[in-house]
Amino acid sequence: MIEKSGKQSLSAADLALLGSGKIGYIRKMSSEDVTARFPEAPALDPGLELWALFGADGTPILLTDNRSSTFYRAAEDELKTVSLH
Repeated sequence: MIEKSGKQSLSAADLALLGSGKIGYIRKMSSEDVTARFPEAPALDPGLELWALFGADGTPILLTDNRSSTFYRAAEDELKTVSLH
């Protein structure tokens, strides 16, 4: 993609592909947000604080109540992790 300024930029899809299989991101979530990202997840009590691991393209990998578990799983999958706030 070329911007009006003449500089090249990457689309969100292109950026996700760059890290595919190499980068994962960890995100803190409330139980109320889980259904949108993890449609197969069972109903959860409201107000829970959870941690999720996603692939660079946004593919959900893990949902847990333990932040350390996300890093452990990323290491198992040989993913470099970044945190999003």
